Order: sequence, then structure tokens, then C-alpha cells
Amino acid sequence: MADQDLVEGGSVTPDGARGGDGHAAGAGADDSAGSGAHAGLAVRAGRTVGAGQANGAARSRAAEHDARPSSGPSGAGGNGDTSAAGGAISRRLLLGTAGATGLALGAAGAAAGYAAGSSSSSSSGEKVTPLSSLGAGEERFHVKHQPGITTPLQARGHLVAFDLAAGVGRKEAAALLRRWSDTARRLMAGEPTAQDDTDIARDAGPSSLTVTFGFGHSFFARTGLEKQRPESLDPLPDFSSDQLDRTRSDGDLWVQIGADDALVAFHALRAIQKDAGSAARVRWQMNGFNRSPGATAHPMTARNLMGQIDGTRNPKPAESDFDERIFVPASASPATSGDPEWMANGSYAVVRRIRMLLDDWEQLSVKAQEGVIGRRKSDGAPLSGGKEATETTAMDLEKTDAQGNLLVPINAHARITRPDQNGGAAMLRRPFSFHDGIDAKGVPDAGLLFVCWQADPLRGFVTVQRKLDRGDALSTFIRHESSGLFAVPGGAAEGEYVGQRLLEG
Repeated sequence: MADQDLVEGGSVTPDGARGGDGHAAGAGADDSAGSGAHAGLAVRAGRTVGAGQANGAARSRAAEHDARPSSGPSGAGGNGDTSAAGGAISRRLLLGTAGATGLALGAAGAAAGYAAGSSSSSSSGEKVTPLSSLGAGEERFHVKHQPGITTPLQARGHLVAFDLAAGVGRKEAAALLRRWSDTARRLMAGEPTAQDDTDIARDAGPSSLTVTFGFGHSFFARTGLEKQRPESLDPLPDFSSDQLDRTRSDGDLWVQIGADDALVAFHALRAIQKDAGSAARVRWQMNGFNRSPGATAHPMTARNLMGQIDGTRNPKPAESDFDERIFVPASASPATSGDPEWMANGSYAVVRRIRMLLDDWEQLSVKAQEGVIGRRKSDGAPLSGGKEATETTAMDLEKTDAQGNLLVPINAHARITRPDQNGGAAMLRRPFSFHDGIDAKGVPDAGLLFVCWQADPLRGFVTVQRKLDRGDALSTFIRHESSGLFAVPGGAAEGEYVGQRLLEG
């Protein structure tokens, strides 16, 4: 966890819409400004507005989209508009409604069949229910940093790694990334795929869908691009808490999918898998979730599956050193940052499947659980803060009780993960919880799909995880079961695809 005002689901408007700027977190409440692999977060980027505002914004964006020609990745065709009787109406236009008012669709819109997005009466006299602002939320594909990094935590997520097929090289990999980028751009805009759309998300808006792409260490040898492999992509060291399944670790390519609707997220996963065709096969795939936006009465930091408020002190974009800590500089070069030029504005993602031993954890008293973390379970306040303390009260690491015992135990997770205890090391944590059923022993297979972002994993994740390895009280109750490190390039410019500067540079 950490001390800051980032909240799960962002700020909540009076009508329950999702908006504002906040975050959430992950596996073990920790106190770092982006701490070790036991925690996660998401930072709000001001994605969605209130109901009436969202409706107007959605109509404006849709109108702008319909008025301009498509400028998708090289080789991508069309803008994904679907024709209806009486004229071409884009799916985005039909679906981009929000709040108490919506688009009044006539017979042509009804014929298109993509969604009923109006609060006014239809041509048949029947009242049509508008989409909520949740479905209307939209993230842009062509941005400086890829979407899904500083995007607010989404309710549903999929992580999937691919290995290139035998004989596939640089040319085929470029074609694959071109296809993937075009599909991501379309789906994030609420449009169908270019070919053979499955209609899984036909009735839904974009639902803040994001698709993020990264390259694993092995990708570069397979494509003859070893000289372009970043030094920061060197394999992570072994940690004492690792019990890794190598078949569910690493991979040539990595894709992160997030959305606020389960069907929208699965639609994207299915489309990405189909686009891989014969060029790549799935190596591993994991499914996750977070609390749905608007589920709490007011903005709150997330809770993980241990019941702890988790993610209080993640880095904030407003902080002066945020970009320096999280992103490779725009001027990246081997001579300056040590990163290849194609990684400009990119970041490095560490991915860990962390199983929580919930049966063991839940046998502890609440007081014992709080001692493991270093914070109150009820509200996330530091144990050093007293009755009036809140989640954002500064933690006093030296404060003791009447017997001279530290109020925040020496091995408390929140103490160990603080940046001032790790040379300023920080990372942006953005996880999903997971539950994959009950195993043969009757134990829940549940925990955290930990994803953290940093400009340099050696100075971020590795520094903090090594410290945790030496005596974190939480380590007894978790198990790291898979791991991956991926180079995630900057966002694709208009007319480009993700990774183009690597594959065509």
C-alpha cells in the first residue's frame, strides 16, 4: 500500500458514473511509492465524466470520428463503420451514449442492431434505455505512452503471452503487430474488427478497453534483432520466494487487455488470439478482475483478496519525477539512457502471478494481520498514527508503545517497501486479482496478477523485491508462481503500429 489519494475506480460523480483521478492496488498492502511485487495499483487519468457531460462528449467524439477518414496502422483498411438502411452509422456513434440522455436513433440506427442508445422514444414508440457512462468510457490508442499503463484500474483483465511459431521472423512479426494494432484501435473505439467480428461485444460501448503490447527477451533472437534488445530486459534474478512454473512465465510477446465489461475484454482477447493466426501461439494466459467502478459509495483505494486496503502510495502523474521513474525518456539512446531509440516513451513491465495462501492468512486475528502489513485493516491508517489517523497519515517508523516496541513492526510489509527504505526505488503497480477455482486439496487458487511499470526494472522491482526477500512478514502468506519481464515501447503515432520503429527501423 501507500500514502496517496489514488482511488479504485476514480472519483465518483453524483450519479455513480466513473471519473476523476485515482488508483487502486494489489497483493499485500504496502507503503512504497510503487512498491514490491506484493502490491499493485492504477492511476486515474481522468477518463470518464459525469452522465450528462459524458453523453455530450460521446456524441462529439463520435461525430468527429465519422467525419474524418481512418488513419489506422499501415495496411489497415477502413474505419470500421457499419452500414445500416438509410446510411452509414458507425458503431462508435451508436454506442457512445452516457447518462440520463442519449442519442435518438431512428429506423436506420435500429436496423444496424448494434445498440439501443437513446433515452427518447424510438420510431415504434418504445422507450430505449441509454448506455451508462460505464459503457461509454473510451481510451485512445494513439497516445504518447501505450494505453493500459496510467489508465485507471479496470474491472476485467486478461494477460496473455505468445511465442512466435517456428520459421516466423522479423517480417511476419511486423505483419502481426500491424494486425494487432489495427484491431486494438478499432475495438478501443467501440468498432468491430476489420474481418469476421464475433459480435461478442456487439451491444456494448468501448467500456474503457485498453490493449497493451510488449516484447520478451526471447523475441529478439527469434527475429534477428539481438542488437536492439535493451539491457534492461536481461532476465530477472532468482528470489527465495519464487516457486515458478516456467511454462507460465516469460514469452516472446505479451498482451495486456483491460476493460470495465467482461464481454468487451473477452471480445478483445478472442480477436487478438485469432489475429495471431499461424504466426504465434499462446504460451500462457491469465484472467483477472478488480472491483467494478462505482461499487463504493465514495472514491476509495482498492482492497486485495486479503481484505487489505492496498495501494496508498503509488506514484502519481502529477509528481515531478513520475515520468523519470516510470517511462523511458523520449530522447532514449544507448549513449544517454542506455535504452535503444525504439523504446522512447516506453516502460518495462514486470508480471508476476502471486498466489495468496488465504486459508493461512484468514487464521490470523485482525490484529496479527495488521502487524504483518503495518496498517489498520479497516481504513488503511498506519499503526503509528493513533485513533484519529487516516490512510494518508504519514507513517512514523520510529514511534513505540509504552513498552518500547515499535508500533510498525520491523518486518512489516509497509515498512520494508517504503521508497525511503530502498534508495528511492519506485514503480507503478497496476494489478488484477485472480481466482482460478479450488485445487485438489480444497484450497483456493487465488491471489494477484501483479503488473508493475518502471523505467528501469533493476532500480525498481528488483531493488524492492530483494529487500522483501530478506525478511518481509507477508512472504509467509504468498507464493510467486510465474514471472515475466517485457519491454513495452511507446504509443504508436497516427498511421503507425506498435513496435514499428523496432521492426522497421
